[in-house]
Amino acid sequence: MSSTTGHPMVKAEGVHKSFGPAHILRGIDLEVQNGEVFCLVGPSGSGKSTFLRCINHLEQISAGRLYVDGELVGYRQKGDKLYELKDSEVALKRRDIGMVFQRFNLFPHMTAVENVMEAPVQVKRVSKSEARLQALELLNKVGLADRATHYPSQLSGGQQQRVAIARALAMEPKLMLFDEPTSALDPELVGDVLDVMRDLAESGMTMVVVTHEMGFAREVGDSLVFMDGGVVVESGNPRDVLTDPQHERTKAFLSKVL
Repeated sequence: MSSTTGHPMVKAEGVHKSFGPAHILRGIDLEVQNGEVFCLVGPSGSGKSTFLRCINHLEQISAGRLYVDGELVGYRQKGDKLYELKDSEVALKRRDIGMVFQRFNLFPHMTAVENVMEAPVQVKRVSKSEARLQALELLNKVGLADRATHYPSQLSGGQQQRVAIARALAMEPKLMLFDEPTSALDPELVGDVLDVMRDLAESGMTMVVVTHEMGFAREVGDSLVFMDGGVVVESGNPRDVLTDPQHERTKAFLSKVL
């Protein structure tokens, strides 16, 4: 499914990222199409989460080009020179990208509904009454209508993560990034979060998901990339890669996790 603008939703061209002497991303080339569920898998330290953070400019890339919906991330190009965007311009573009982290990062002093309302009220200047109605709809969508007035401390980890997903959706993003959203959860709570993500995928949301949940990648993913050592080792249809990996490194990794 192509983007309405004719661009891939995400396009990486030779993306590198270093932290001092540590070279984390070593030339990532990939495309995520509009409406696609794109899964990134690989061992810890392979660069998956770093790449995800580069997509919404939480990390600056060291070299290459990264585009979201046809626009450079973090920079403006004039001629053949790149100019870094101001923080305010980056923040404006980041509004279109929802991100869900391993840790839920909810405001502890706010109820579930207040957490979901906060960004539309503060960033988009939506009225509190309108934001509350939308927040209640979103909490209902993630199966938490009956927990709207609960504080994070009164919710399980899985419930907090579903509030975090509702909060990201409240900004009506065109792209959702998930950074191992189930890795901090007890095993019996994982299914509820994956169900919400499954519903999102069915609604046509473009999603980039860093995950260890191979069943989810196989069932819901449209594309899968296996990363190791900061490079893309193998990519393709999730069913094909997980059932019949071509690269020895992929085979070795999957033999431990499947």
